[in-house]
Amino acid sequence: MQPTQPQPHAREKYERLVSFAATLPPTPTAVAHPCDYESLEAAIEAAKLGLIAPILVGPTEKIQAVAAQHGLDLGKLPIVDAPHSHAAAETAVRLVHEGKAQALMKGSLHTDELMGAVVARDTGLRTERRITHCFVMDVPGHEEALIISDAAINIAPTLEDKRHIVQNAIDLALALRFPEARVAILSAMETVNPKVPSTIEAAALCKMADRGQITGGLVDGPLALDNAISPQAAQIKHIVSPVAGRANILVVPDLEAGNLLAKSLSFLAGADAAGIVLGARVPIILTSRADSIITRLASCAVASMVALARRATPAAIVN
Repeated sequence: MQPTQPQPHAREKYERLVSFAATLPPTPTAVAHPCDYESLEAAIEAAKLGLIAPILVGPTEKIQAVAAQHGLDLGKLPIVDAPHSHAAAETAVRLVHEGKAQALMKGSLHTDELMGAVVARDTGLRTERRITHCFVMDVPGHEEALIISDAAINIAPTLEDKRHIVQNAIDLALALRFPEARVAILSAMETVNPKVPSTIEAAALCKMADRGQITGGLVDGPLALDNAISPQAAQIKHIVSPVAGRANILVVPDLEAGNLLAKSLSFLAGADAAGIVLGARVPIILTSRADSIITRLASCAVASMVALARRATPAAIVN
């Protein structure tokens, strides 16, 4: 018996996001090694919509060959020649240092290759913030987009790492014009239990928010997933909180929990997951080969709005 596939759904949240970002000035974006159909198509389509102004970085002949093979029109998109994927990642980072790019986009190279260039000690793009990843998820039947962090970079984050994860996610929500950033620190339960470390850290993060070490959003936890996003579940558990049942940012205990949550929503609920890396000098667009074109465009739109917010408040990238 074949597993049931999620039914196609209208992606209203992503479509609104892309439509709004298309009204902004295109963000100059270094696309590292766009040497397959999916990544090259995404860069071209995002350029057509005015989301980004791509600078293609990689082997010129290979990029042109992929475009010719698949009937993609490169038009006047600039190509910066780099002989291989490692060199493409390093060159893309250099373009940021030179002020020619305000965002990075992953092409057909491994994430580790791109991020290795980003975190390089002397030549990378690190700031005082921890580098973290956010999924911006369009979940069918859920009224708001959901931000999930961190499900891709920080494997077993410390309490200090989680402070950065929470702050980066709040800043993302504000850049995306969420009316309010409501952060649920997830665990397996909603009470503090000394035997469950994630509940202790959740309580500490809430106190950090009370003391101004985390700013810009409402933070509550520990919360189990049900009473984080379901008003009925929160009511049954008698949880009185401006976040419980209404969370639009879900901070997971570790990468495994985040990965399982994001993929469960994707493959069981038909959700889409736009990916963005924060905490570096510029937003970094991470996409998967399995992503749909609307998901890739949504990732570009997210990066464009983050870049706009950083231009408005540049000090935010180093605090």
